[in-house]
Amino acid sequence: MKNYVLLTSLVFLMLNTLNAQQRVEEIPLKIGVMERGELNAITDVEGVKVGHTTLVKGDSVRTGVTAILPHGGNIFQQKVPAAVFVGNGFGKLAGSTQINELGNLETPVILTNTLNVPTAMDAVIKYTLNQPKNEDVRSVNVVVGETNDGYLNNIRGQHVTNADVISAIQNAKIGKVAEGNVGAGTGTVAFGYKGGIGSASRKLPESLGGYTLGVLAQSNFGGVLQIAGVPVGQKLGNYSFSNNLQNNVDGSCMMVVATDAPLNNRNLERLAKRAFLGLAKTGGIASNGSGDYVIAFSTAKGMRIPYKIETKTLTQEVVPNDLMSPLFMAVIEATEEAILNSLFMAETTTGFKGRTIKALPKEEVLQYLKEVGILDE
Repeated sequence: MKNYVLLTSLVFLMLNTLNAQQRVEEIPLKIGVMERGELNAITDVEGVKVGHTTLVKGDSVRTGVTAILPHGGNIFQQKVPAAVFVGNGFGKLAGSTQINELGNLETPVILTNTLNVPTAMDAVIKYTLNQPKNEDVRSVNVVVGETNDGYLNNIRGQHVTNADVISAIQNAKIGKVAEGNVGAGTGTVAFGYKGGIGSASRKLPESLGGYTLGVLAQSNFGGVLQIAGVPVGQKLGNYSFSNNLQNNVDGSCMMVVATDAPLNNRNLERLAKRAFLGLAKTGGIASNGSGDYVIAFSTAKGMRIPYKIETKTLTQEVVPNDLMSPLFMAVIEATEEAILNSLFMAETTTGFKGRTIKALPKEEVLQYLKEVGILDE
């Protein structure tokens, strides 16, 4: 009897482990060929901070805010080079035109839901104007991205407040990044399963520059899920335009790329374009109603742009075109893994109007990956 109880407990523990939240690296599954960063997160890029405000209230509020800070100082006074790539423009990415015109970022990057973009903009404007040394500032280019979480969240209620946005900024920290049903990923859906926030990073060898590159993704889109090239969504029978037509293919994906490589706006845009290839490798199709954007920035201290210019020229050392390819491969791999982490770390959620979106069925996925030889038995 004692052995039976022990065996039963072990089986229960194994099942719980299979169904528990696990990052891709913990399965373990290798995505690509490059080395992961120490945390395998966007915060592996020195100085980058991430903060979340998660709103789960009653049976209808499933939303939140995620803030990404390129450094811990006054970003308006010490701007960083940046670029935006639009994969599909069905979205509301505030501040994108000035980034591409001037080539820099001067506020935290905020992610939230579609109808709370104006709220987030107002909050970041107030946050920036109230920072020391910004007393004479009269214009702020706030950067806010979004996905539509209206299936699980009562989005018309616009439940995100200024205080929620400020809290995400003020609570942002270096170190491990919370993933899955947190912040701006609280109410999102991807490939017919619970999506969310995911992150990953890659570290280049010294022979290729030794740079670190990290990605954070807010997944809320459709297609046919692929994991390491394996058509998992097709195997599970849960994919866009399947016979059952269960999935809404639209939604959006926001991707934020950070690197310590000294890159100017032009090469950051080229980097952002390659991040979109990482989304494609997960099976995303950038549907008509999916707003898919990449924001890329460099944290290299030698690349900072001061608000008040005291010299007639700026001198910057940048990575030349011929040495960009390793960074291109790094961003593709990190974006793919960040999106997969958003799925693997998400939990089944019931929200608005009693709707339920299940988490990715990890036990079935892992078994299939073993059958095709991607994972060891």
